[in-house]
Amino acid sequence: MSPAAARLGRAVRSPWVRGAFLVVAVALAVAYVWREREGIGAAWSRLDAATVLLTLVCSLANVALAGASWRAVLADLGSRLPRAAAARVFFVGQLGRYVPGTVFQFVAQAELARDLGVPRRRTASALVVALGVSMTTAALLVVALLPAALAALGPGAQGGWTAWLARLPWLTPLLLVLLSPPVLNPLLRLLLRAARQPPLEHPLTWRGLGASAGWALASWVAVGAQVLVLTRAVGGADLPLPVLAALCLGGYTLAWATGFLVVLAPAGAGAREVVLAAVLATATGGAAAAVVVLGSRVLLTLADLLLAGAALLLGRRGASAR
Repeated sequence: MSPAAARLGRAVRSPWVRGAFLVVAVALAVAYVWREREGIGAAWSRLDAATVLLTLVCSLANVALAGASWRAVLADLGSRLPRAAAARVFFVGQLGRYVPGTVFQFVAQAELARDLGVPRRRTASALVVALGVSMTTAALLVVALLPAALAALGPGAQGGWTAWLARLPWLTPLLLVLLSPPVLNPLLRLLLRAARQPPLEHPLTWRGLGASAGWALASWVAVGAQVLVLTRAVGGADLPLPVLAALCLGGYTLAWATGFLVVLAPAGAGAREVVLAAVLATATGGAAAAVVVLGSRVLLTLADLLLAGAALLLGRRGASAR
């Protein structure tokens, strides 16, 4: 390890640095909600309490199931953390997504897991693989659902999407190949060697990646249900349910993948909303789509904060009990 990396490692282990990171990450997440407070108020006025509660449950399920996908990869690499410990690492660490850039989520999770005896390279590798699983399953859902949903709405709804979506089927097989253990394990070894880190002790297996993909698909279904409920509440109820469900799930996964690629945006903010609004507007109109997009983002941000807070609270109670 280089002297600079060693100094960085000592700095991030400081409780003051960790506390400052948590404060900044939470502040940025809350700032998003505050900045959009007028739009949020207008959106909320169109939703009843039952809709808000149901969509919050879907949002919590989405984040929790994404954590389960990450935990499955980490277990496959040799660190089978208890659920409470894994929740603290994942939910608190992923608040780093709200800090512009991609490194903060990696650093936060690596340091939190290190407290539990998990090597940093293993935690970082698990996050890289889990994100790859998310991207691949998202691409599969986009290809399987979105073109058919847009076609069901008629030629006018497809617009410029047709040519763009036609390229995605070529990307999906590539992602699947990269995510296969015979290819992925050598790639991880090369990345770790480039970072001057020892190789992983346990290679990834088909079983571990399959479990991670199953949890990832479940997380996408949960957030697709969130968008579906919101869309039906603000003006999409006239569409056949299968078409609307496919549009919501395919549209969200496309928006997430786009936001993921915009690495400088906190948690993909901005890019994700633009894409999701454009997809939903083909069925609901621009005004209703804007309400759905804003409501979805706020609920997911709230879910992140609630689960991170719950994980911290459970961690403190566990420490007190010992």
